[in-house]
Amino acid sequence: MSETSRKLTTIFCADVQDYTRLMGKDEEGTLSTLRRYRDAMKRLIEAHGGRVVNTWGDGVFAEFPSVVEAVRAAIDTQNELAGYNAVTDPDKKMLFRIGLNLGDVIADGDDLYGDGVNIAARLQSRAAPGGIVISSTVYDQVRNKVAVGFDFLGQLDVKNIEGGVPSYAVRIGGVQVVDTTSDSRSAPGPAPGPTRAPEPVAQEPALQDWRRSYAAPLVVCIGLALLNGLSWDGEFWAKWPILAILWGAAFRYVRSNRQIDMAIAGLVITGIGLVMINLFTWHGTPWAMWPLFGLAIAAALRWVSRPRSGA
Repeated sequence: MSETSRKLTTIFCADVQDYTRLMGKDEEGTLSTLRRYRDAMKRLIEAHGGRVVNTWGDGVFAEFPSVVEAVRAAIDTQNELAGYNAVTDPDKKMLFRIGLNLGDVIADGDDLYGDGVNIAARLQSRAAPGGIVISSTVYDQVRNKVAVGFDFLGQLDVKNIEGGVPSYAVRIGGVQVVDTTSDSRSAPGPAPGPTRAPEPVAQEPALQDWRRSYAAPLVVCIGLALLNGLSWDGEFWAKWPILAILWGAAFRYVRSNRQIDMAIAGLVITGIGLVMINLFTWHGTPWAMWPLFGLAIAAALRWVSRPRSGA
């Protein structure tokens, strides 16, 4: 008989939109597609250090020791499945909703139980098809660590949780941030219900993330330019520290955004930096063209050799 214990973990909950309708049209084809999508999801979950706890019906239930990796796995999953759907018959597309929650759960062998699991399932039901909704406990851990936007959705009503759970939609691609057709919406009609935050508040978290990450380098660059101007002696010396700061900020952005090919982006940033150095030290010779030629070849080779999501 297995022993039970408690632990803090990140719960990943996903299921398919309109699964019953898809099965009604083509049972064998839908099951084949579901297996393919689940295999891709399992591979990405494990690549980010997660563990698939269970698969039931059309759902996938997993856990992650890292909150950041859980969000990255969810983003990578939706991006890869979007690639699959792009080359699939519109009537056979399979869209998953994903919910993430960081919470205390009861571990009974390999199974997990408790409010932490229930909240993840409730968040998943709030997500748009192809979208991701996270709890505030997840948002607090990842808002400065993943380069995506977030939209505040207000308090999500959850059984046994007084006051509800603040929730956020992860802004990826052109996916609608919240499922307005779900029974989880607070009130019918065009006007937002009492649990929905007004639009200005919904944009605030993403703006705060940008300020925390990039406002400081921008302020330093402006300050250096002003200092150079106030102490002007005929030389624009601030260009060098400003170039270094912007170069570092660009690499920081690329490293934090898993949707960007870091190798290609790094080559592009390096090329831009070399062009700027050539211009700043101009003596009539465009020497930067030669390293740019090599960087362009390297970027092209990387582009043609990168794996395709639909493969």
